[in-house]
Amino acid sequence: MKLSSTSIGIIFAILAYFSFSLLDTIQKTAVVYHSIFQILFLKYIFTLFLSVAESYRKKNNNFFISKNFKLQITRSILSIIESGCFVLSFKYLTLADAHSIASLTPVIVVALSAIILRENVNLKTWIAIFFGFLGVLIIMRPGLSIFDPKSLIPLVAAFFLSLYQIVTRKVSENDSSETSLFYTSILGIILMSFMLPFFWQPMQSFSYFIFLGVGFFFSVGIYFQIIALGYAKASVIQPFHYTLVLWAIILGYIFYNDLPDIPTLIGATVITISGIYVLNSRTRSN
Repeated sequence: MKLSSTSIGIIFAILAYFSFSLLDTIQKTAVVYHSIFQILFLKYIFTLFLSVAESYRKKNNNFFISKNFKLQITRSILSIIESGCFVLSFKYLTLADAHSIASLTPVIVVALSAIILRENVNLKTWIAIFFGFLGVLIIMRPGLSIFDPKSLIPLVAAFFLSLYQIVTRKVSENDSSETSLFYTSILGIILMSFMLPFFWQPMQSFSYFIFLGVGFFFSVGIYFQIIALGYAKASVIQPFHYTLVLWAIILGYIFYNDLPDIPTLIGATVITISGIYVLNSRTRSN
């Protein structure tokens, strides 16, 4: 049976998010023994290779030329802050907690789009956005003794990732994906090179295996995501981002013996349902 383009896109999206889940599982160990700047430097090196490889595949010899240089710089800075916060969150939180809170991103994107871009958002969508934030409060439990201020880290990451996605949407009107990857990698490498001497952590005997895993699954995840978007619309692909929460629960238990408690599961479910509703309502309005 021949698969449709949409089905192929969905398959690659699932594979991409599974790769990202394996990446985060490795990063949870990596950030204990290495600084986030070492990890990010490695990821941006691989991002540079990806941008060159993708431009070669598409025969785009002018991939390093941007039609909106300022937006590319802004987008790259937002990416660095988001990535740094997200990796740092693994040092203090379980994979399930970090991903559950960070999965609020699509909800924040729509809220910021209404505020910044003046996009029309109906009342039902605003209600779904409210329930999404309620889901985060259920997980974080502010005001209770169990509340951990470090749970704010993935929330900050989700906020900057939302800004990053809004800017990316604007940038993609004129620049290709390989151009965006190129600018993110170059700026990331430059900034991390300045930070590395001050935050360098000694390499361990297993560091090279960890870094190899980070580079491999990061590259595979991004490449599969590019392929997925080549076969299916972004509106079809985006809901599968929530599979990250499921993988985080499974892999967190397998490798770190972490099981989310009932409030975390309830909060993650609320965020997922509200996020999928927001994404679907946004698709219908476009």
